[in-house]
Order: sequence, then C-alpha cells, then structure tokens
Amino acid sequence: MSDKSLIQSFLEYLTAEKGYSPLTIRTYELVLRGFEQYFQHLDAGLTWETIDRDVIRGWIVELGEDGTDNRTVKKNLSSLSSFYRYLLRMNIVGADPTHLVPRPKTHKKLPQFLRANEMNRLLDDISFEDNFEGCRDRLILLLFYSTGIRVSECEGLNLSNISLTSGELKVLGKRNKERIIPFGAELQHEIADYLKLRRDQLRVSSDALFTDAEGNRLTSGKLREIVKFHLSKVSTLQKRTPHVLRHTFATVMINNGADIRAVQELLGHESLSTTEIYTHVTFKELRDEYEKAHPREQ
Repeated sequence: MSDKSLIQSFLEYLTAEKGYSPLTIRTYELVLRGFEQYFQHLDAGLTWETIDRDVIRGWIVELGEDGTDNRTVKKNLSSLSSFYRYLLRMNIVGADPTHLVPRPKTHKKLPQFLRANEMNRLLDDISFEDNFEGCRDRLILLLFYSTGIRVSECEGLNLSNISLTSGELKVLGKRNKERIIPFGAELQHEIADYLKLRRDQLRVSSDALFTDAEGNRLTSGKLREIVKFHLSKVSTLQKRTPHVLRHTFATVMINNGADIRAVQELLGHESLSTTEIYTHVTFKELRDEYEKAHPREQ
C-alpha cells in the first residue's frame, strides 16, 4: 500500500466507520498530508512504517517555530496518533511512534458567556421588529439560551423534532447522535406563537423550523448573523456567536445547582471533562467576588 492510499484508506474509515463530518475529515487530511510533506522533505527514504518519535518531535518543533500555538499542535499530534492507531489495527506498523512523544501543555480558555442581566435586557427590554422576522429572531435567541444546542443542530431542526405537548426537542448532534432536550413554558409559548404567525403570514410548507420569508431553511451562517446582530445590542464580548449562548446556558445551569452529568447530557458532550470547564467558570466567579469583597484582598 502506498503512503497516499494509506491516508485515503484512513479517511474512508473515518467516514464510514466513525461517521465524522466532511469538515473533520478535511482537517485530518490536512494534518496528515502536512506531516507527510515534512518527513519526505527531511528524508526521501522515510515512510510511515519507519517514522520514529524523533521525527515527530522535529515536526512539533517546526510547527512551533512557524507560529502554531500549542493547542493546535496538540490537536495535530492527536490526529497523527489516531492515524497510527489505525495502522496498528491494520497490521501495517508494529508500533505507534507518537506514544512516547510528550504532548504540549495548553491552558484551557474559559468560555465567554453573557451575564444574567445582559440576557434579561436582550429578551425583556430590547425591541424586536413587530413582524415575522422579529418574532423568529427572538425565538432563535431564546432557543439557544434555553437549550444550549449547537448552531448546526439549530439549522437542522424540523417541525417534527418539536413536541409542544411534552416540551421536548429532538436534535441530531455530532456523529449523528440523537438526544432529547426538555424546555419550559416560556419557550413553549414562543414556539407556538411563532408557528401561528408563520402559518398566518407566510403560509410556507417547509418542514424546517427556521426559515426566511420565502420558506427557505436558515443556514448556520444566517443564524450566526442574526445572533451577532442582536447580541451586539447588549454585550461588548469579542465573540457574539450562538456558541456564546451555549456557554451561557451551561454556566447558568451549573451556577443554579444542576448536576454536571445532567448538563453533559443536555449539551451532548461525550466526555465529562469537556463539561467540567463550566465548573471552572463558576469557581472563577467566586474567586473574583472574594477578591473584590475580602478586606485582605483590597
């Protein structure tokens, strides 16, 4: 098997067996092709089977010298490790040379989120246009804040995914994993009002939950544009995206005593460690308040 077919075989495996998205597949390919170019330039006689950890360490050093941050280097190394695990499984190599390569240390960035007063201003005080678009935009914001769904999940929502009777939302998350998210009376009423307005004013037949005036499903790009426009009215955060509302949802849940495993389930996180970042946010809030209030910290 040639190096080219090894990579292609791995990418096909990620698509067929793992169900990774085209964007994720493309990321893996760029990393592997980049590393392949590096070691072939280093020594034309090197192959995936003869690579050792010193070659990989040299690649990491070069990435750092080129300005690649540690977080990205760590992700690249993880992609390379996944590839070598695949080669081991296929009995193409006898050992994984990435195994003993130390991972670069990274510091977790605390997620940005909106304060409760900012969300209250947005949903209670800011005026939305008195038409279909205004009603729709407010519902989009409330939905992100009330459920913590991803923008891609919001884009894919259909009318059939929503049960107003039971107050439940069915979303298709990463790797095509389905999950059910409960929601409360406020969102229930807002969805009902929006659907009635859409039926009365637009008479569109689309199954998509969020559409434009012609009945076309709103894309992730359009959803981001709507969120950014309205968050700009209440927040000075550099990022004003649907993901900030997802962070806000998670932070609010943790701050109000929700079990972290319940929040993990609601967000669709595979690993609990991903959700635990929100407990760090909560602790930082406590520390900030302590340092502002304690007399010895003045």
